[in-house]
Amino acid sequence: MSSQPKIEDALREAIISRPDVILDDKDLMHALIAANERAMGDNIVDLRGLAMERLEARLDRLEDTHRSVIAAAYENLAGTNQIHRAILRMLDPLEFEPFLRDLSGDVADTLRVDAIKLVLESLQNDNDPAINRLGDVLSVAEPGFIDSYLTHGRGGTVRQVTLRQVQAVEPAIYGDNGDLIGSEACLKLDFGDGRLPGLLVLGAKDPNMFGPHQGTDLLAFFTGVFERAMRRWLG
Repeated sequence: MSSQPKIEDALREAIISRPDVILDDKDLMHALIAANERAMGDNIVDLRGLAMERLEARLDRLEDTHRSVIAAAYENLAGTNQIHRAILRMLDPLEFEPFLRDLSGDVADTLRVDAIKLVLESLQNDNDPAINRLGDVLSVAEPGFIDSYLTHGRGGTVRQVTLRQVQAVEPAIYGDNGDLIGSEACLKLDFGDGRLPGLLVLGAKDPNMFGPHQGTDLLAFFTGVFERAMRRWLG
């Protein structure tokens, strides 16, 4: 007649003295619960086991949510610091041309974008020597161009910040390098009463860097600061 194997005295004593070691081991607890269910037989419904399974599934979901919230908080903090650094760099220049050149240099590097373009609507042409010198960052367009570009010519409401993938490249904005741009953030600029609007475009090679599913609060703040800086130069 066979007998059930007995647990070693040392192991038994260790378990009795430190039961928390067993309770904290997820795999071990699963094994004990499974053994208990086998011992009870197939005709007995273990409500406690079912409840534990549901609690474990709920705990796993809560842990996943917790990790997602923490990751989102860190990402938001990093984005805030990034915008703040870009603004501080943007406010350093004391003259207009260095201000614009920094947009495609240090400011673009800080924001981790591949191109920054400023479009100003004007009734005049873009043959001004100063505009030609800054052609890599500044361009002039006829009135109505900005709203048409933001809505793809369909009209409708124009948002202050538009995030989207680039399907058809606009040479008037990106010039010969437009084929490298996969997504963009378009910031419409209000320079005050009596002035035509402007547009600041942040272009990225990564087609997933900017998209309509992303939040726009930080870029809206950046837009407000840029508008005020431009009003100083325009005034």
